[in-house]
Amino acid sequence: MSQTEKMLSRKENGVGYVIFNNPERHNAVSLDMWEATARILADLRADAQVRVVVLAGAGGRAFVSGADISRFGDERANAAAIERYNQTVEETSNALHAFPKPTIAMIRGYCIGGGVGIAICCDMRICADDARFAVPAAKLGLGYGYPGIKRLVDLVGPAFAKEIFFTARQFDATEAATMGLVNRVVPGAGLEAYVTDYAQAIAANAPLTVAAVKFIAGEAVKDAPERDLAHAAAMVQRCFESSDYTEGRTAFMEKRKPVFTGS
Repeated sequence: MSQTEKMLSRKENGVGYVIFNNPERHNAVSLDMWEATARILADLRADAQVRVVVLAGAGGRAFVSGADISRFGDERANAAAIERYNQTVEETSNALHAFPKPTIAMIRGYCIGGGVGIAICCDMRICADDARFAVPAAKLGLGYGYPGIKRLVDLVGPAFAKEIFFTARQFDATEAATMGLVNRVVPGAGLEAYVTDYAQAIAANAPLTVAAVKFIAGEAVKDAPERDLAHAAAMVQRCFESSDYTEGRTAFMEKRKPVFTGS
């Protein structure tokens, strides 16, 4: 596994974990952490035993608080360095957004700036009731590009996306749920257990079905000329031709839990 001191990973019961491990800076992300994240995601994507991926922050005080500004002197010292940094962030974000397996952001504490960007690249966001969300770009004079804003608009709609950016203020978990920024809000003490159970329940389902739904849902938010409907239809057909389809029907008739293999 291509993990580092600041980026950790593990695999348990069909679930892969990606942990941002920079708690002394509220898990602010540096260039090397972005690069390690890309390598970890590639490993989890290639492992057929991993069916769901959970992203989380270490330390209990934050998911991700944005970019590690203390590293900007080295990582953004000149135009070439800035280009490398921006390209790495964009490529890793795209890889997470296009990840073929279900992804869950487990959010505790601060989810700020780039942390929101990472969270909205995931399929689902489950947060503790102490979570705080903000995109403070307007307080820093930063510009945000089309891909990140488009993802936010797709998730919460244009009015809430504008409110998040225009005000640059922090939103609590209840407000985030109202906007549709998060799927679930749970008591902080039970967050990890809740997400673990949720992820393992998804991992136990038919992976071909889950993959097909994820792909088709992704195509649905694209402009019509960009949609690959032929591939969507092929994925659905593969479900019906799979041994998992036979297993699912047999298990239902026998009143037992199905055991899916993804074939």
